[in-house]
Amino acid sequence: MFTEPITLPRTGTGPARTREHPALQRNISRDVRRTLALVLAGGRGTRLKNLTTWRVKPAVPFGGKFRIIDFALSNCINSGLRRIAVLTQYKSHSLIRHITHGWAFLHTELGEFIDVMPAQQRITDDWYSGTADAVYQNLDILRRHAPEYVLILAGDHIYKMDYGLMLGFHRSHDADVTVGCIAVPRAEATRFGVMAVDENRRVTRFDEKPAEPAPIPGRPDRALASMGIYLFNADFLFEQLVHDADAPASTHDFGRDLLPALIETHRVLAYPFRNAGADAEKPVYWRDVGTVDSYWQANMELVQVEPELDLYDREWPIRSTPRQHPPAKFVFNDAGRRGMAVDSMVSMGCIVSGAYVEESLLFHNVRVEEQAVLKRAVVLPDVTVGPGARITRAVLDKRCRIPAGMVIGEDPDADRARFHVSDGGVVLVTPEMLGQPVHRVR
Repeated sequence: MFTEPITLPRTGTGPARTREHPALQRNISRDVRRTLALVLAGGRGTRLKNLTTWRVKPAVPFGGKFRIIDFALSNCINSGLRRIAVLTQYKSHSLIRHITHGWAFLHTELGEFIDVMPAQQRITDDWYSGTADAVYQNLDILRRHAPEYVLILAGDHIYKMDYGLMLGFHRSHDADVTVGCIAVPRAEATRFGVMAVDENRRVTRFDEKPAEPAPIPGRPDRALASMGIYLFNADFLFEQLVHDADAPASTHDFGRDLLPALIETHRVLAYPFRNAGADAEKPVYWRDVGTVDSYWQANMELVQVEPELDLYDREWPIRSTPRQHPPAKFVFNDAGRRGMAVDSMVSMGCIVSGAYVEESLLFHNVRVEEQAVLKRAVVLPDVTVGPGARITRAVLDKRCRIPAGMVIGEDPDADRARFHVSDGGVVLVTPEMLGQPVHRVR
């Protein structure tokens, strides 16, 4: 039911998906300009372990040159949304710096902006206590923008989506709330909000992180999961936030409290996710990179010959902070001392010096020294791998200095004594684990 193509026109930078509904296309374009997007980027992301010790989850690097939040922000820009606020709280300095340095290109004189809204205790003396409370505490600012619609996004997922299509669906179906959804394996659905819907896509039940997720009818191995994407009529949202704030038993969370309370009395609809850009006709791609294993796996997928997520898509570009680094460099061509990388992605500023890199992803300014070997490794920026080191199935955090001859990923017991080893056997290495100076802004 939720993998069928939707014959609505696209908005944004790419060509229209269909021209059968020009009036609807005009309406979407108009409504996009009346929409305020809120990106929730305050979550700590504890399941990513030491990767979020000094940074919030949306600020974690991904894909060789991006940070996770770049995907939600790029989706907004490509969809034509130019009024965006990013709500931050936990260890947000590197995220704020990333947004202010890399996303300050909109035209404020035209009413376009990407604002960062840190937790400020504007209404109470408390920090954000839930996703709904984060929006509620900024209600005075949101009302000042006078939007007609408010799109609420999680800032910690990897996907490409045209929010204009969702807005067209919301408007044409006269919804009060529309929830983006995707079918996921039931075994994984315990990490998400799980919905049940009727034949008209109206949500009839919403359970946040259930122990036993309800299956999709006819698909016993799948559950219908919320993507953490909520589209509200603005006045309705503001009214419901005030009501929720006054409810003493509420945890002030969209998934746990606000949405379940609205299902019986209002039109809460499910919008089936589909890709955007050149990936529009491919099987849907959406990743919650919330664990070390899922983070490593999603990065590893990118080095495949034909990855499910196309980062080279000119119709739907993923933007990030511009960096001024020289091209990647591979040096030495002697037997046993040949600088090369195969089935890998190597970013600008990297030097592979007489070393071998296989099925790995290197972020910018990584240096791999002579006779070092990297296999299935995700190497974050500014890392040095010393001569003769061997790294297998690992994530190396920013600014690690791997000593000469160190072996990682071959002896699980030895790795556990020094580093974090995930349930799936991925080794996470940080400078602190190596006894190296801590650079807390990452």
